[in-house]
Amino acid sequence: MEFTHLDEQGRARMVDVGGKAETRREAVASGRILMSRECFAAVAAGEVEKGDVLAAARIAGIMGAKRTAELIPLCHILQLDALSVEFAMHPEECAVEARCRAKTRGRTGAEMEALTGVSTALLTIYDMCKAIDKTMEIGQIMLVRKSGGKSGEFVNPKAQRERDGE
Repeated sequence: MEFTHLDEQGRARMVDVGGKAETRREAVASGRILMSRECFAAVAAGEVEKGDVLAAARIAGIMGAKRTAELIPLCHILQLDALSVEFAMHPEECAVEARCRAKTRGRTGAEMEALTGVSTALLTIYDMCKAIDKTMEIGQIMLVRKSGGKSGEFVNPKAQRERDGE
């Protein structure tokens, strides 16, 4: 297996994408935060003292995705065309699912931006709700799908199994 972020001497390097074709690229990532019933009810009702948790988390997720290259070593700076963060409430699990979609036209994909957006959104939920529930768990962060580039379309089979309850 070849590691593209290492040179011939095994030193870290930023991958040269200059020879790659520009294509339309899109990535979607998701993750969840599990919380107590009390905390879930407060988030769902918009009754958390710090304010509208999901509105703040949406903005934080977008801001986080935009700053990915500053946070992840060797990540390329992308000109993002669109970013969105959406939430789904799962009352049976007392979970909030975050989903981030990143779109660009370029020489490298937006997977890291989508994953960073989801992570930042979930961390923001934790920060805003920690006074209610310090036992919250963040997890199941994954790339759901990506398109564009030489490798084309990828759909994560694990993401489908998670949605189907397997």
